[in-house]
Amino acid sequence: MRNVLLALILLVAGAVNAQSQSEYTGQPERMDLSKSVQIFPNPAIEFVHVKIDQVKAQHLQLSLRNIIGNEISVETEVVDEHELRIRVKDLAAGYYLLAMKDNETKFRGTYKFLKR
Repeated sequence: MRNVLLALILLVAGAVNAQSQSEYTGQPERMDLSKSVQIFPNPAIEFVHVKIDQVKAQHLQLSLRNIIGNEISVETEVVDEHELRIRVKDLAAGYYLLAMKDNETKFRGTYKFLKR
């Protein structure tokens, strides 16, 4: 009886310890902002709008590259607090990669769009 009780206590203690370790990773939680990014219209003709709800547009750093990796300089304009407009009218037709970074929220993401 005593051995059964001891085994039961060890089993419960192990389960509680495993649960507490899986819940705590030692790092602060970060929100997944990648799902709040909208890039439209896609495919684009003249402008691409970038809307991101939880990051201020003024803090967003952008880098535009063509599909083979060459960086391209483009004109950007802040539409409102959470939206940017990028002029793509003069770009050649094809796929482009838009890399975004915000140091304040530690957000980083790369998104693909098509220019027609």
